Amino acid sequence: MSANHPILSHTFETSFGKILGLKENGVIRAKNIRYARSERFKKPEILEKYEDYISDKTPVCPQKISPLLERLIGKTDLEKFQAEESTQFLTITRPENLVEEKLPVIVWIHGGSYEIGCGDLPTSDPSVWVKEQNIIVVSVSYRLGLFGFLGGNNERPANLGLFDIIEALTWIKKHIRDFGGNPENITLFGQSSGGDAIAHLLISEGVDNLFKRVIIQSAPLGFRLKREKMYTELFSQTDFLKDEKDVLKMVDSYQNFLPSSFKYGLKAAMPFCLKYSHAPLPAEDKTLEKWKENASKIDVLIGFNEDETSFYVKTAQEGLYTYLHEKILNRIVKITTNSIYGKPAQIFAENYASGGGNVHLFKIKSTLKNHYIGASHCFDLPLIFASEDAWKDAALLKDVPWNYIFENGKKLRAVWAEFARTGKISDENDRPEILNINKV
Repeated sequence: MSANHPILSHTFETSFGKILGLKENGVIRAKNIRYARSERFKKPEILEKYEDYISDKTPVCPQKISPLLERLIGKTDLEKFQAEESTQFLTITRPENLVEEKLPVIVWIHGGSYEIGCGDLPTSDPSVWVKEQNIIVVSVSYRLGLFGFLGGNNERPANLGLFDIIEALTWIKKHIRDFGGNPENITLFGQSSGGDAIAHLLISEGVDNLFKRVIIQSAPLGFRLKREKMYTELFSQTDFLKDEKDVLKMVDSYQNFLPSSFKYGLKAAMPFCLKYSHAPLPAEDKTLEKWKENASKIDVLIGFNEDETSFYVKTAQEGLYTYLHEKILNRIVKITTNSIYGKPAQIFAENYASGGGNVHLFKIKSTLKNHYIGASHCFDLPLIFASEDAWKDAALLKDVPWNYIFENGKKLRAVWAEFARTGKISDENDRPEILNINKV
C-alpha cells in the first residue's frame, strides 16, 4: 500500500510492523496484509514481520472464472486482481472512530467450492456491517483448487488451504489487539465451502483457543462423505501438473480431468475438498464423534437458505417453462436443497447439541410473492455485505428491490453481530421476516 493520500490514511503501530490503513465511508481498511508465505505444495510459514505488498491489485489464488457464478453474482473485473500462488493475505476493516476498546472480531472465510474466489471482493465488502454494529471484520484469502485442496502424499499434502486458514487465525489472535479488536472474542463466519471449512476447523488439530464462536452459512455438508474415489482419481490424473511453472496453464489443464456428474452424482459439482485422515483432520468415521466431543468449547450458529439449489436448477432451462415444469423444478429444488444443505445441517446441530454445545439452527427464506428464484445459494451474502453497487447486476437478485434486501439485511446483521458478541440470540421482536431460527 502507498501513502499517496496522507489525509485519508491511518498508520497502525503494531508488533508486526507499521501498517497503513485507508479511511473511506466511516471505516479504516488495512488491505492485503501477508500473514504467511508458502512454497508450492508446502505448509505455510507464518511471517514475523510486515512485508509491503506493492500492487494496487488484489492478490488471488490462480483460478478459472466460473460463468455460472458470474451470472449469479456479477461480472469480475479481472484488471483488479493479480494471480498469486502463495496467496496468504488478509484485510482488516474496522470503524474509523472507536467508541469502545477491544471490539468483537468476525473472521470472514469466503466460499467458492474450494476452487474460486478470495477474501477481498466487492461483493463481500463488510463496511456497512462494521459501521452499524461496531465490529471488526477480517477477510482471509487462502490457497484453492490444485494448490490448496487436492493432495494425499508427502509430495502433495492434503488440506493445505485449511492450514493457511489456521495460520491466519494464529496471526489474528496474536495481532488483532493492535487494531482495536478483542483477541478473546473471535467469531469465524463462512459461507458455502467457507462454512464447510469452518465446520471442519471445529475438529482440526492446532486450533485451541483461536476462536470462540462460528457462523456457518449454506455449508454443503451433504457432499462431505464418501468422496475418496473421486478425489483420488482427480489427484492421480493431475499429478503431471505438479512441476508446471505456469500457474495459469495448470489451472487451464486440470479442467480436462474434472469428474463427471454421471459417474459421481451431485458431488462432482464440488471436485475439490478437505481430506479426512490427513492432518489436521480425523478419519471420516470419527467426525460426528469428534464434533460431539468438542461441542462444549465453541458456540455455533448454522443454517441454510430455503431454496439453495434453485438458481442452478431453474435458470439452466430458462425460457422452457410450463406450469408443470415449474412444479417439477420446485420439487427438485426442495429435494436437493434438503439433501445437500438442510438435513446435514440439522444432523450436525442435533449431534452438536447432544454433546452439550450451544447451537442455533436457522433458515433464510424469501417472502416476496413474485420472486421466482427465491432464497437461492448466496442469497444471504447481499443481506450481510450490503453494497448495492457491488450487487446491482446479480441475477440472484433479479426483481428483488434493494430496499427489501437492505432492511431485512440490517436486522440480520444485528442478529449475527449479537451472536458474535455474546453467543446468544435474544430479541424475537426485531428479527427479520426472512429468518427462522431456533436454539437446538
